Amino acid sequence: MKKELVSFEGVHCTNCGTPMQGEFCHECGQSIHGVLRPMHHMVEDTLEMILHVDGRVVHTLPPLLYRPGFLTMEYFSGRRQRYVPPFRLMFVLCLLAFFLCHLAMDNLGFVKFDTTTSAGTAEFAKDNTPEAVRAHYEQLRQAGVKAADGTELQGKALKKALSVERDHANHRLAQLGAMPLENPDAKGWILESHQVHLSWLPDGMNASLTRSLAHATANVKSISAGGEEGAEATERVLSGTFAVLPQTMFLLLPMFALLLKLMYIFKRRLYMEHLIVALHSHAFMFLALLLGMLLLLLRSWLVPHAAWVGLPLSFIGWVLFAWVPVYLLIMQKRVYRQGWFMTSVKYLFAGWCYVWLLGYALAFAALLGSTR
Repeated sequence: MKKELVSFEGVHCTNCGTPMQGEFCHECGQSIHGVLRPMHHMVEDTLEMILHVDGRVVHTLPPLLYRPGFLTMEYFSGRRQRYVPPFRLMFVLCLLAFFLCHLAMDNLGFVKFDTTTSAGTAEFAKDNTPEAVRAHYEQLRQAGVKAADGTELQGKALKKALSVERDHANHRLAQLGAMPLENPDAKGWILESHQVHLSWLPDGMNASLTRSLAHATANVKSISAGGEEGAEATERVLSGTFAVLPQTMFLLLPMFALLLKLMYIFKRRLYMEHLIVALHSHAFMFLALLLGMLLLLLRSWLVPHAAWVGLPLSFIGWVLFAWVPVYLLIMQKRVYRQGWFMTSVKYLFAGWCYVWLLGYALAFAALLGSTR
């Protein structure tokens, strides 16, 4: 089918007035087509855009998964139009991978919340007013909690038992439409100490740091106390950690690119080239993580109904896990074009440094997550 020829003689851009030579102005980039058109034309344009993006994804993801260094070499050669840009590719895969990681941790029981003993109202069901519930709990707190054999609990065991009783009391208070009990230990810890005051920081910054430290302290104490309060604190910390992980990884990328620049300084490559290598390598790792989480979720859903699928899915997962270091080694060899010995030495050194960087990044993300 021949493409219809359109004459643009005498047509000017409505935005800057430049004579048009095509459907897009070569000065400002505005399209010759207006936005005030019939609805079916808008639908056609939207479908065309979606299909174009899908085509780029189809051309990008398969070589990213099983052709080490291919996308990087294509990018360096100037053949970029048919592939998703490196930063956008890494960004989307990063968000999807961490989202599925959080989903897997919630659904597969990687983090277990033991709240069975704190469910219900227990002995507080007999109290008919909020004042009676509070007095009952205060009496238990002052008198102490005894174990099943009659011995009085001490230390951490006492704190956990009081946390369970506080959960029972809060359940009853919720039924009565009253405010829940506060955790006196966490409140006292926050108010008595840890006031941040740095002379070289503004007062607002000091106040913000004080609040963050107070939240982190309260979360740690709630997690150690257990019960529903500990489960909620753990979920807050996990959600906060996964919320800041993408930004943390973005800080890690330029550091890894700088490490590659130092290792291959005699190659006289631009820093941007090493950054592209870092983007594509991280995009692959996030894709592998994404597929691994999908396999775990798929296995958890299928095994209860068809146990025979567990073994092949586990095998695919281990193959994917083993492919990651092999892929990165081959990618480094193809991109930088050195012998296997030097490539292996630099690969091991870069991997050792990256493990430390990643550990610090994860610790930093967990620290920020605990301040939620």
